[in-house]
Amino acid sequence: MIEKKVVVLNRAGLHTRPAASIVKLASKFKSEIYLVRDKFSINGKSIIGVMTLAAEQGSEILVRASGSDENEAIEEIVKLFEAGFGEL
Repeated sequence: MIEKKVVVLNRAGLHTRPAASIVKLASKFKSEIYLVRDKFSINGKSIIGVMTLAAEQGSEILVRASGSDENEAIEEIVKLFEAGFGEL
């Protein structure tokens, strides 16, 4: 299992479009992917789950991946967050 902290950079936070981008990317991997904010841990492959995090700009999220392609999964998801989902 690998974990990495990321920060929500885009102004609107994790609204529908960024949440969909996370789910679409996470679904490409065999690994289990979870996003953790405060005490909530949600499946990164669930659009409803990702949106329930209600993460605004500046929020810290822990990305957790476990499985055969966990390294690639973490790397790609972190890049997505760092790029601000293309909405900076």
